[in-house]
Amino acid sequence: MSSYTYPKYPYRISSEQESGRLVRHPVVVIGAGPVGLTAALDFAARGIPTVVLDDNDTVSLGSRAVCYAKRPLEIWDRLGCGERMVERGISWRIGKVFFEDDLRYQFDLLPEPDHKMPAMINLQQYYLEEFMVEECARQPLVDLRWKHKLLSLQQHEDFATLVVETPDGVFSLEAQWVVACDGANSDTRKMVGAEFTGQAFQDRFLIADVVMKAHFPTERWFWFDPPFHRNQSVLLHRQADDVWRIDFQLGWDADPTEEKKPENIIPRVKAMLGPDARFELEWASVYQFACRRIDRFRHGRVIFAGDAAHQVSPFGARGANSGVQDVDNLGWKLKLVLDGLAPETLVDTYHEERALAADDNIANSTRSTDFITPKSAMSRRFRNAVLELAQEHPFARPLVNSGRLSTPTPYLASPLNTPDEDAFAGLMAPGTTCADAPVRVDGKDGWFLGLLGSGFTVVTFGDAPLGEVRSGGIAAPVLRIGMDAVDAKGRLAERYDGTDGTTYLIRPDQHVAARWRSFDADKIRRAITRAIAA
Repeated sequence: MSSYTYPKYPYRISSEQESGRLVRHPVVVIGAGPVGLTAALDFAARGIPTVVLDDNDTVSLGSRAVCYAKRPLEIWDRLGCGERMVERGISWRIGKVFFEDDLRYQFDLLPEPDHKMPAMINLQQYYLEEFMVEECARQPLVDLRWKHKLLSLQQHEDFATLVVETPDGVFSLEAQWVVACDGANSDTRKMVGAEFTGQAFQDRFLIADVVMKAHFPTERWFWFDPPFHRNQSVLLHRQADDVWRIDFQLGWDADPTEEKKPENIIPRVKAMLGPDARFELEWASVYQFACRRIDRFRHGRVIFAGDAAHQVSPFGARGANSGVQDVDNLGWKLKLVLDGLAPETLVDTYHEERALAADDNIANSTRSTDFITPKSAMSRRFRNAVLELAQEHPFARPLVNSGRLSTPTPYLASPLNTPDEDAFAGLMAPGTTCADAPVRVDGKDGWFLGLLGSGFTVVTFGDAPLGEVRSGGIAAPVLRIGMDAVDAKGRLAERYDGTDGTTYLIRPDQHVAARWRSFDADKIRRAITRAIAA
């Protein structure tokens, strides 16, 4: 069996409950899963004291979410956890798709070189959470409270009152903002009466985590209609500690209770791996899923993130990855509003940008689900024809859909962007996540994203007349490529179309806000003003 030992985190009575004082906090986060813990670390990194409430006292049971994409890894790297996750996890970039016995198609998630973070890692969710809990303990601005269950929530004009139950009884606290990261069955969502609409899927899937020594390469393998599991699909992934995730499609009529029994799981695994395969079953779960989202990501003083705001199928690893990017979008906006440097309308742009991303993820997830689980004989014939053709004909390969894997959704139409006034090549349009690249600073190797800091940054290729650009209370330092940092392999110039004088304004969440062919302080100031919705 896996050697993982689940930690037990101590419950402690808070000073406010012990003294009976009613305390108002800047931010209270509900839920200490991957999204809630990321929120705590992000907010603390931006200088926001944050209380996290969780009704449990340990990490998640079982591997659960296991696939984490490059962009969330870059976010966690900024928060002090990314390198540890990559070191512990299993990095991969190649995916293979089989139809029956035959390889029909394969893809490479990171076809271009020179990024710090890998395209994808597989890491059990309990490790992910444990690493973030340990990082939270090192942050004086994070107050992580275990065995604290939210019972009710009442909203006021500029704060909310929360009633919380602990082993020492019930008490109340206040928050200027509440960030609900309490999952798909969010109690917070029910408390504010938010609508949650979309499509629920009837098909059932079995997750079987097995511990075994295997010689499969570190790749994502997906089978359509394999001989060992006819008329269904199967997915195989490797995780840390020689744990292998196997997902079996079961069909609509499967009995979840029966399918989770070891005596029913083990024959399925042996049919796949061979009768002599040696393995141990570590964890199993049967799940159904939905593709849906909340009507508004902000309800008064309550903001929703992660599965509390949106749900997708597991095909494409878009759930937790998208939730982490929710937090990345929200944190800097809350900070500027709390500091009085931006109007509260900036928080409303969180819905505009992340609802767009949720809709994008839902659309991709729904298309994947329809391809994997055809709902009609005609759909199945189309799918099988695509799989037959993909082996020999390149035109068919883009139609193969075993899960379009998570990539950031660019905010190309965001009101925070300043539109281009010059022509640019490449992908770094306003609203796009910044691409990383190797740099050298003071003779030492580094990475571009590590130089951007937690606020606005001006990046210019060549010299600049100013060391920073100020707009109201915001000071954006100027990073000069070629002077403050050397473009070590020319990747920055390549990825940002960085001719001499080219200038970018980068948002605090490492998205492009604006770009020009020359440095103009007045234009930069106007772009900052636009980017904070003032």
